[in-house]
Amino acid sequence: MKKRVLSGIQPSGKLHIGNYLGAIRQHIDSQNQADWDRYFFIANYHSLTSHPDPETLREWTLDVARTYLALGLDPEKSLLFMQTDVPEVTELAWILTCLAPMGLLQRCTSYKDKVARGIEANHGLFAYPVLQAADILIYDSHFVPVGSDQKQHIEVCRDLAQKFNIRYGETLVVPDGMIKDEVAVIPGIDGQKMSKSYQNTIDLFGTKKELKKQVMRIETDSKGLEEPKDPDTCNVFALYKFFANKEEIAEMAANYRAGGYGYGHAKLALLEKLNHFLEPHRERYNHLVKNEDEVLDVLRAGAKTARATAQETMRRVRAAVGFIG
Repeated sequence: MKKRVLSGIQPSGKLHIGNYLGAIRQHIDSQNQADWDRYFFIANYHSLTSHPDPETLREWTLDVARTYLALGLDPEKSLLFMQTDVPEVTELAWILTCLAPMGLLQRCTSYKDKVARGIEANHGLFAYPVLQAADILIYDSHFVPVGSDQKQHIEVCRDLAQKFNIRYGETLVVPDGMIKDEVAVIPGIDGQKMSKSYQNTIDLFGTKKELKKQVMRIETDSKGLEEPKDPDTCNVFALYKFFANKEEIAEMAANYRAGGYGYGHAKLALLEKLNHFLEPHRERYNHLVKNEDEVLDVLRAGAKTARATAQETMRRVRAAVGFIG
């Protein structure tokens, strides 16, 4: 029996280089593992916690799908679908909510961190881990790849699944978190971690002009052209390493240390690498922008299979808790 791997992507803005290096690349690469079923969903219910404009949310949702498809997600190997196309997940979330101790949710650090950053404290944000648990459990997921910052939410999911099984009998698959190897911090144009929250991103599929503008804005120190520079403290070099081969990385590092090599040279070298990487995917992305029906067809096909899985899980859940019919 194949093991099922599930991952969700929240539509909260245009996807950027940090999204690719941190998650998308691993999702695409995993398609070659024939012994896994892969479910990737666009978590548009979750996005409502921050109240996006309706048209903006629609565009962000489609952009996640376009980006994944342009970068190589194969609908024949992986399901891609919208969370809202499987409404059963909200029913399971309510059932799990009735099992979730307040103390368990109050201990979740993600809620506290977001409120501390000025994000509005609403029930959706507080109950986020319960809906996330429903997302995972409704598809009988065995593994959920997450970063270390989401480890606690996987523990909440496992706890709720076990509580359900103890109370109602063995019904839900208790998943395991696959804590992803920590990717080196991907710096944004200001040197902080690349994040839409910091407005410091380099977009994956902006125009070439926009890409150049973002790259040339990467912050560096004030050393002049002739001065030797330390590649290990440079944001440009840190990004370049993700897209260059070993020889090219060594050559740029040597140029930095020798002097006579400016940050402008390094930025142009990075820009060349990014354009080289993105070019074969940009044509596909632009095609999907103009042909929205192709994107929707993929999402609907993925949802059809995913919903059938969810409905079977809910058949077991409803019977277990005593719902009639």
